[in-house]
Amino acid sequence: MDARVKAGVSIRSAVKRYGHVVALDDVSLDVAQGEFVSLLGPSGSGKTTLLGILGGFVQPSSGSVWVGERDITFAPPHKRDIGIVFQNYALFPHMTVGENVAFPLRARREPKAGWARKVADALAMVELRGYEGRRISELSGGQRQRVALARAMVFEPQLILMDEPLSALDKQLRETMQIELRALHRRLGATIVYVTHDQREALTMSDRVAVLKNGKLVQIDTPERLYDRPCNAFVASFIGEATLLPVTRAGDDAVRLGDAVLRAAEPLPDADKLLLAVQTEKLVIDSGDAAPDANRLSARVTEVLYQGESLRVFAKLADGTSLSLRQPGNHDARHRIPAPGSPVSVALSPRDTIVVPA
Repeated sequence: MDARVKAGVSIRSAVKRYGHVVALDDVSLDVAQGEFVSLLGPSGSGKTTLLGILGGFVQPSSGSVWVGERDITFAPPHKRDIGIVFQNYALFPHMTVGENVAFPLRARREPKAGWARKVADALAMVELRGYEGRRISELSGGQRQRVALARAMVFEPQLILMDEPLSALDKQLRETMQIELRALHRRLGATIVYVTHDQREALTMSDRVAVLKNGKLVQIDTPERLYDRPCNAFVASFIGEATLLPVTRAGDDAVRLGDAVLRAAEPLPDADKLLLAVQTEKLVIDSGDAAPDANRLSARVTEVLYQGESLRVFAKLADGTSLSLRQPGNHDARHRIPAPGSPVSVALSPRDTIVVPA
């Protein structure tokens, strides 16, 4: 099965209103051919509405949707050449695995003579070769997810949409499937738009992540830049475990936090009110081995929480400002962390000193 011939998708000035409620507010988004883009945001941000517009289940109040050079804004779902994987998989329990995967071929009235080969190829892609005769009730959660994916790919769609397909799985299986889906995407070169509310999932799987809030597209970027260079306080707080601390300007590339002046690697944003966005793992306890140019803060440890692979350390600056650090949970690191009540020096690299508009 040649599933590598795909097309990009373009959403142009999409608006969706439900009465006086604006669910999607002038969103434009281009997804390149073969790209994996995640739509990330809290409940009510508009990500599911945007996916519904792409799939044809929701009609935009204004704007348009293009796949390649084809305007599909008002095309019904079954004529969009789009594969969809739903949150609950939407598999038919009375059908076998093979019958489930073949369903899109039957719905599109493709010649029955070619069904067996296409179903076998699709199942081979998701490493379920030979499962055609199995019942859905005989499969694990991960296997059902793969069957749903095979069904979405069997008719070689131009675009695959995924609506939180891993949310029903347990943590360990979900993380395993994230890696498998990413590897499958690279192997097929498919164009995928993926909805999730899980920040780590979006960062793990995506070429780019589009962050939405209140129906607006706030920022779209690579996972690295989104994490290291958030455009505002919302993105900084939503991605990872950021602590947002009010700071004052102390130069073109420096801010004041309490008695300390912290230098950033980039010029400060042009805003009256500023926040320092500190990811917990980028603050480190300075044992004398921090880089010479590191920003340093004097604090006092208030609490240490053991969380398995890491330790969450809470501390306060002299002015009462609270900090949160995440340190490795290995034996040596645990014994270097001062006990609650002890003074501690905290280091932050200028490259990790991220200042955003308040």
